[in-house]
Amino acid sequence: MKAITLHAHGTADDLKLTEVPDPKVGPGEVLVRVRAAGVNPVDWKLAAGYLDPFLETRFPYVPGWDVAGVVEALGPDTFDYAVGDEVYGYVRKDWVQLGGYAELVSAEVRLLARKPRTLGFEEAAALPLAGLTAHQSLQRVGVRAGESVLVHSAAGGVGSLAVQIALAHGAHVIGTAGEHHHDFLRALGAQPVRYGDKWADRVRALAPEGVDAALDLHGENAVEVLQQLVRDRTRVVSIADQEAAAKGAHQLWVRPDHQGLTHLTELAESGRLSVRVARTLPLAEAAQAWRLSASGRLPGKIVLTP
Repeated sequence: MKAITLHAHGTADDLKLTEVPDPKVGPGEVLVRVRAAGVNPVDWKLAAGYLDPFLETRFPYVPGWDVAGVVEALGPDTFDYAVGDEVYGYVRKDWVQLGGYAELVSAEVRLLARKPRTLGFEEAAALPLAGLTAHQSLQRVGVRAGESVLVHSAAGGVGSLAVQIALAHGAHVIGTAGEHHHDFLRALGAQPVRYGDKWADRVRALAPEGVDAALDLHGENAVEVLQQLVRDRTRVVSIADQEAAAKGAHQLWVRPDHQGLTHLTELAESGRLSVRVARTLPLAEAAQAWRLSASGRLPGKIVLTP
């Protein structure tokens, strides 16, 4: 099969489209014909070696954790899916080696769920990691119907999904973003707040008694500010501040979660969750996809198609 490979830590310039053996399919696994693979910032950060303290990488490796495709074969004692089923998933394995930037990927069934019927393969491939991050962040701070939640950096891939999931669960959402994203946030159903100096004062004007919970998707010492904006300082979660736990907040690293993916599927099929795909590129242009991702300029996710 064709796949994007890296033979050592590096950058977008080191990505190569090569021919590699088809992945083996073990017990409790399926072989997925990849129709689309999502690109996430963690992909190029991992390639640069930033995650070496946490994750084992075996070279050469195929990047990519987000996939959507069609089941092509079943491993031994695998009965959860049938050949031809459309699936998607956050395919993060025990070590980094055989990822989703490929024509085929093997995956344990616990890493997958049935693809939302209302989403195309490109949209579905853009959902798993960002959607699970949003879902698990809201779970971590226990957002409930009738409560208010502040999403800091609400117009990004994770933020826009967090807004929609919180609203689907009956919460009121305030979202910070650049002013050019405010119409988008209003369309989702959130109250937008402009980034920049005194953004916390603008949040206080909307919620003078404080918000019930807050999500830090931005970093840059936002946790301390958010802790001053919530009624309970422990109801702050961050995916961007590696010191969040030491500051008394929750620090989240998204986990593969079949039930969480199934929940995202239900929200998408009921029309309460949509996904923005900013650019779709062929697999051979993975390097360009990484450069676009690192620029942070696109209003939505980037997807590769084998």
